[in-house]
Amino acid sequence: MPRFPAPIVSRLPAVGTTIFTVMSRLAQECGAINLSQGFPDFSAEDVLFERVAHWMRAGHNQYAPMAGVPALRAAIVAKVEALYGAAYDPEHEVTVTAGATQALFTAVAALVHPGDEVIVFEPVYDSYVPAIELQGGVVRRARLSAPDYRPDWHAVRALVTPRTRMIMINTPHNPTGSVWTAADLAELAAITRDTGIVVVSDEVYEHIVFDGQPHQSVARFPELADRSVIVSSFGKTYHVTGWKVGYVLAPWELMAEFRKVHQFNVFTVNTPVQLALADYMADASRHLGLAAFYQEKRDFFRAGLAATRFEALPCAGTYFQTVRYSAISDRPDTDFVDWLTREVGVAAIPLSAFFGNGRDERVIRFCFAKREDTLAAAFERLQRFC
Repeated sequence: MPRFPAPIVSRLPAVGTTIFTVMSRLAQECGAINLSQGFPDFSAEDVLFERVAHWMRAGHNQYAPMAGVPALRAAIVAKVEALYGAAYDPEHEVTVTAGATQALFTAVAALVHPGDEVIVFEPVYDSYVPAIELQGGVVRRARLSAPDYRPDWHAVRALVTPRTRMIMINTPHNPTGSVWTAADLAELAAITRDTGIVVVSDEVYEHIVFDGQPHQSVARFPELADRSVIVSSFGKTYHVTGWKVGYVLAPWELMAEFRKVHQFNVFTVNTPVQLALADYMADASRHLGLAAFYQEKRDFFRAGLAATRFEALPCAGTYFQTVRYSAISDRPDTDFVDWLTREVGVAAIPLSAFFGNGRDERVIRFCFAKREDTLAAAFERLQRFC
């Protein structure tokens, strides 16, 4: 086995394997039902696969333009204008990315300088902080607290300094399922007004908002759109997370900087999938119907949890359900999910993994983006032990 012959000074000394990988591996080892990592166990429509094959057979297998194929960028712009009333230039203000994580990392790499401060809201998705730290940025944390995980805007204002370069937001929010309101976006606009702060808005679950509520994209708010990099995901929208295709919207001044990095860490995204997605987007019902599709799963999942001692917290969006388990156990959440996986046979994610200090609120996260029979099998196990 090869061995590197010198010490390594890690750029990320506190970072290990992600909790998603850890829990999915444990679920596989234990034969547990994996409700931890956020991916569906069902497939997209055959027509989407057929369009990919069509473009492959038609010979579109070489590099796409660096920013993405024109047809897909045009389809993205049309969708965003129809939903949010915002007009983006497909040539200069849209870039197709290798998934949302790459988009988020690229935005931070392009716009954060050493010593710049970046405000994040925790529990925070696990890729944000390493991206900031790799650029020499300083992380400032605003806390979202159980049970509703609403932002405290007074606390956010107190974190803003002359060194604040960026605020990263995520709505609908992973891992908590909370959704920001128009009032929240108005507060964000007020805080950033007359500053050079960039907003990075992670909106990968934009089409999964429940109970008839609209998604409040920063694109709806011209003052915020002028300073925002918006990130979305085809993988989340069309049940193809393994394809790793997303996109970014931003005013051309920010997009020019984004593309400087994008061209060297990815360059471009696979061509036939982009062309197939452009075709598939022509039927708007495919994204407009997503909220109802997942709300049915949310309601089914919450009904199943009602027969257990779990306390289901509010879930206004995403395909994640957070629960308190204090009526079942007083174990720390990392120990509880280990027991749940090994002994009960259902895997979940501990919310402490999303806090920088490991804050443990005795809350865990389940993913309900699963077939009904998968969820029913999980209920059978959970109701027996919990």
